[in-house]
Amino acid sequence: MPLVRIDTLGAGRDRLDALGRAVHDALQETLGIPADDLFQILTDHDGTTGTLRYGGYLGVDRDEGIAYIAITMRAGRPAERKRALYRRIAELAHAYAGAEPRNVFVTVTENASADWSLGHGEAQYAPGPGPVIA
Repeated sequence: MPLVRIDTLGAGRDRLDALGRAVHDALQETLGIPADDLFQILTDHDGTTGTLRYGGYLGVDRDEGIAYIAITMRAGRPAERKRALYRRIAELAHAYAGAEPRNVFVTVTENASADWSLGHGEAQYAPGPGPVIA
């Protein structure tokens, strides 16, 4: 159950939506995420009341077309699957939203099953005894 956050600078609603679809499709294709496992926070900054900082680093020159994509998911996927995910996100972001691959910045943060509550105050991935009332 990944939680995806995408931040862009002046991308507009349609491009932001296309980036969300690109990431979700890549997660399905490379990691086998179910189609209905869609949890995304999509934010487009206007450059005035909110903005993004970017720069060239490790030989990758970015510009105002930057798309920061932060994925939080349960731990356990091997590095080669993550590399496949990064490649596929860049490919689909280009195909769906016209994003230049150099501007597709992806991070993955992993955690444990007990770190998720999908509602009702329960840890659905790590069920245990009922709640303790203090």
